[in-house]
Amino acid sequence: MDSENGMTVRRLGNAGLEVEAEGATLVVDLLEDVGPLAAFVGESHTPLPAPRRSGAVAALVTHLHSDHTDPHAIARAIAPGAPVLRPERTDGSGLETAALQVAETQLEELGLVTREMAPWEAAEVGPFTVTAVPAVDGFGDPQVSWVIEASGRRILHAGDTLFHGSWWLIAGRHGPIDVAFLPVNGPVTDLPHRQPPSPLVAAMDPRQAATAARILGARAAVPIHYDTFHSPPVYSQVLRPAEAFARAGRDAGIPVTVLAEGEEIAVGAAG
Repeated sequence: MDSENGMTVRRLGNAGLEVEAEGATLVVDLLEDVGPLAAFVGESHTPLPAPRRSGAVAALVTHLHSDHTDPHAIARAIAPGAPVLRPERTDGSGLETAALQVAETQLEELGLVTREMAPWEAAEVGPFTVTAVPAVDGFGDPQVSWVIEASGRRILHAGDTLFHGSWWLIAGRHGPIDVAFLPVNGPVTDLPHRQPPSPLVAAMDPRQAATAARILGARAAVPIHYDTFHSPPVYSQVLRPAEAFARAGRDAGIPVTVLAEGEEIAVGAAG
């Protein structure tokens, strides 16, 4: 990566990103080991791409589901003492918080420094200003999206949020967004801790994501959160999510770049 003239963003697996600016990096929703999630992977699986650089100044997580928070990968990626910025904790026990406990326990066991961030709260990490903004988890667990600013540019990472009514507020308070990284796989799930199951999507589908990008006033969009997991009937994504998002983006007037795992996009410096 070379981000002297802005930010460079590398797409990792699932919703993971590696962001570089001014010689520093941070990671978002890092996931490498999909083995513990084999029930959702289906057949054969291999580790997802790791960040190219170690010593990241921070790790951001949109929420603590194991497909978005891989504590062991985070520990390898960040500098000693670098913070893990995360949503606020939730009260509850048993099935109420079952999907969060693996990551919560591992973050503590690894001794990682965590900081809870409320919606609209900002933090400075290296050359980056990161702001937690509203998001809605499909299963009732705490989630935020992240606006990341550096070198005169601004991106948004939306984890695996549902479509919600805060896009206009995000655009008004943090626009314009140069590139929006948006979930597009529109999964329908049947999970043991959330019964009876819902026939509605648990994260944005391609049309919803394109609509969010248009409301945000995004100059461009990149699909994330697709193709890593598909194991019907437990977890069923829409057909060809990235291609469908590219079509929906064209209809919404949003340029879409589809990145393979490991590919990157330059977000150039402000003129």
